[in-house]
Amino acid sequence: MIFDTTFETEAQIEIRTLARKFAQERIRPIVEHDEETGTFRRDIIRELGNLGLTGIPVSEALGGAGLGYQEYIGAIEEIAAESGAYAVSVAVTGLPQVILEKQGNEAQKQKYIPKLASGEGIGSFVLSEAGSGSDAASLRTTAVRDGNHYVLNGTKLWITQADEADVFIAMARTGGPGAKGVSAFILEKGMSGILMGKREKKMGMNISHTMEVLLENVRVPVENRIAEEGDGMKVAFAALDSGRITIAATALGIARSAIECASRHANLREQFGKPILEFQGVGFMLADMLNEYHSAKLVVQKAAFLKDQGLPFSIQAAQAKVLATDMAMKVTTDAVQILGGSGYTREFPVERLMREAKMLQIVEGTNQIQRLVISRALKQD
Repeated sequence: MIFDTTFETEAQIEIRTLARKFAQERIRPIVEHDEETGTFRRDIIRELGNLGLTGIPVSEALGGAGLGYQEYIGAIEEIAAESGAYAVSVAVTGLPQVILEKQGNEAQKQKYIPKLASGEGIGSFVLSEAGSGSDAASLRTTAVRDGNHYVLNGTKLWITQADEADVFIAMARTGGPGAKGVSAFILEKGMSGILMGKREKKMGMNISHTMEVLLENVRVPVENRIAEEGDGMKVAFAALDSGRITIAATALGIARSAIECASRHANLREQFGKPILEFQGVGFMLADMLNEYHSAKLVVQKAAFLKDQGLPFSIQAAQAKVLATDMAMKVTTDAVQILGGSGYTREFPVERLMREAKMLQIVEGTNQIQRLVISRALKQD
């Protein structure tokens, strides 16, 4: 197989196979319709949960599969091969689980993680604002202590699946300027004052809704604060490191799907009496696409391995995110080119895959910010 699983364990292959079967049978038939109409099917997440695929890296005691990110990225890649949007939905629902298992107290873990791990609940990560994207620590949403509650006020932008979410991890300012003034809170669907603003009209990933979230005098119990006051950015950055690995895995799935479609077309499409794959201009392009996919995959697997081993992985996560998402953008663009005029139409999925890949270069920290993170590791004292 050109997309082999040589370096994967039996457990990893089993998870990947399970996710692939589900994605091909349940997501493939509806993805084009749902992307066109912006339809999010909550039952897809619930069914993935029934298969144990929405809580893979969470301990069994909290309702997860008790596996690791090496298994997780395989499932994410397979879902993304059929729909980048549903892969992102699974990954974002995973962020509150990762945050709470690592940094939440026992009561928070027991209350929130099992529902998310089972797919019955959907999670959201509420960080970005109009003036704080890459500079996340400059956020202006406030959380003012009032007895046994905090009162949150502010506007958040670019929040994935906020309109569907049951559990939100939100960052707000409890102190002075900068990162040390930010704290993290658990918000729940139905809390008074959590309002949905506009839904963004995007070029892709339309199944996964991106929302403006208005927080108007939202009263959050003190017990819903994660860790201590001032720990919010530590919570956020730890989550983003993990999220970059799943975004990279999403990019792998999108790229692989594009390669499969382009190579299939190149074998079937004939010009001048032979398949266009036999023309060096096309054949070499496909060879480079495959090479770049496998190169990026190894880096993503390394980042997941380091995380599973409890070793530092921030730099490797940044590298995985940059290499995989840049690769996906190039591979999908080349796939459109190989299909020619057909590639620019919606008769084939490659134009959708190209639009999905573009988003991945932006979310979870732009690739320019990732390069900044990586370059700082090279700084000599």
